[in-house]
This record gives sequence, C-alpha cells and structure tokens, in this order.
Amino acid sequence: MRYIIIGAGAVGGAVGGRLAEAGHEVVLVARGAQYAALRDGGLRLRVPEGEFTYRLPVVEGPAALGVLRADDVLVLAVKTQDTEGALDAWGPAPVDGGGTAAERLPLLCAQNGVEGQRVALRRFRHVYGVCVWLPATFVEPGLVSAAGSPLTGILHLGVYPHGTDETARRIAADLEKSRFEAPVVPDLARWQYAKLLSNLANAVEAVAGPVEGEEALALVERARAEGVAVLEAAGIAYTSPEEQHEVRGDKITLLPLDDAPRGGGSSWQSLARATGTIEADYLNGEIVLLGRLHGVPTPLNELLQGLANTFARERRAAGSLPVGELARLADEAVAAAEE
Repeated sequence: MRYIIIGAGAVGGAVGGRLAEAGHEVVLVARGAQYAALRDGGLRLRVPEGEFTYRLPVVEGPAALGVLRADDVLVLAVKTQDTEGALDAWGPAPVDGGGTAAERLPLLCAQNGVEGQRVALRRFRHVYGVCVWLPATFVEPGLVSAAGSPLTGILHLGVYPHGTDETARRIAADLEKSRFEAPVVPDLARWQYAKLLSNLANAVEAVAGPVEGEEALALVERARAEGVAVLEAAGIAYTSPEEQHEVRGDKITLLPLDDAPRGGGSSWQSLARATGTIEADYLNGEIVLLGRLHGVPTPLNELLQGLANTFARERRAAGSLPVGELARLADEAVAAAEE
C-alpha cells in the first residue's frame, strides 16, 4: 500500500517519516512554506535516535499525482478546521480502474476530536478513525520532532463509526513495523472521547502556557469535570484513566531532543506558527455543543473556546495570558452561568 499523508505537520510528518523509514511508500501533502521546505530539503524527522532526512514525493494536491492507485491509503492529518478543504480536493480524485477516491479508497482520520470523521463520512464510503497518542512538534517548516521512546506513538484504529476489517488490520501491521503500536478495536469512539477529555487542556496551554502549578492544573481539572458531566448526560462511553494506563504503560517516554525543546501541544503549535486558526471549536467546542444539546452548563469550556479562537484570529503570542488572569476569567464565567 502507498500512504498519502494529507497534512504533513506534526502527526502527519511523524507517521510519514516512520513509515518511510520502515520501507513503506509514502507521499506527503503540504502547502505554503511547509510544501516548499519538504520539496527543497526533504522531511527532517528529529527523534531520540537522531535526526533523519527523508526525500519523499511531496505534492500540494491530487492533480500532481494524476490517477490515484487502487492500493492508496489516504491519511487525513490536517487539523479538523481544515477537513472540508482537504475532502473537497481529494474526494473527487480519479482512481485507477474507475471511480473516485471518495468511492474506493480508505481514509484514515488521524485527528484530535471526533468531528473530522463525521464530516468525512458524508463524502467517503470507507472511513477509519484513529485515536492519536503521538507527542510531536512542528513549528519550523521542514522539521518535525517526535520525542517518544521506545514507541513513537500509539494509534488505535477502527472502522468508523464502529467495527474492524481486514484493511484496518493491514494498515495496523504496517504501522507496527514503523515504531507504533496500533491496536485495532471495534469501539474506537471510547478511546477518542477519552482523548477528547485530555485535549480540553490544549486551550489552557495555548493561551496561558505550560500546564504547571496549582492554578493551571485546577483549571484543566475543572474543564475536564465539565466534559465528564456532558459525556455522562449524553450517554457517551469513554475509557477510564486506568484502562488507558494499562494499555499505554511506559511504552512512550518523552526523551530530550537536541535543539528541539517541546514548547507545547497541537493548539499551542498553531498559535506559535501564527496560522490564524485553532482546533478549539472541535475540542472545548465539542463539549460546549454536547452541553447545549443535553442541558449541561459548560461555562469554562465556552470561555476557553472563545479565548483560543481570539488568540488565533488576532495572532497573539502562545502562552501570553497570565494563568492568574485566566483563573479570574474562569471564576467570572462560572459565576455568571450560575446566576
């Protein structure tokens, strides 16, 4: 199978680089400065074993590949807010032997949150979800850092909305030869909603800096408590911290990388790169949406969603809001919701 990585950023670059290292055929899809850097200098992947450069085919869209192959696997690794544009481009692409990518090819949604795969299923017949546990950083064009060891990441796979099949197992086998663990599970949503709860911290980190110290940790716990209340009201199952720890154990330890400090997670990186957008609508905003649907107040997640979007839109510096100020705003938001 040939893997077409749509969105060769932190997650896409790490997955694409590790697949290429293991001998799999990989095409990277990027745009702007990242496209230029990958085209001119290759993908630089900085990992605990060192820095490696992979000279892989890189394209801006499907036209550059002509007719897609019947054994192509599309890995959608763009942020959720960029999903529609990617599907618009790749869905109609012709496939050798007839039909389109949307009709014939598997699409793996390697994204945070749960919305991307729902959007994809409107266009693509064969959609697979991925619960991404892959600490990686992309802030400099052409360079992706992934500090996990001995595994680079754990990627739970499953047919969306539920189930497993042979395609998922074949993809998992390729990933497991490429320094990933890739359990194929019929109930992927349980893992994704648990990951969503942990990703509620992304907005705190993005606007107020590292989640360290009592105030920041308390804010994250309060945001998660709103998330738990919403999922329980909606009857949505999620894996417990104990079940997650049992699966992950000590399989991924973050090791220091030369000249590559890990500044923050995916949302922090969006602000650091001044992209103008952020994924908060599909993380904290997912909790806000479910809260409104099921009558559960979510004032803190609503505040975090709004602040993250404002920071992205106005291109404010990542981590520039004092955590004490964020805590004050949070208290005000919660008090207003209780009136």
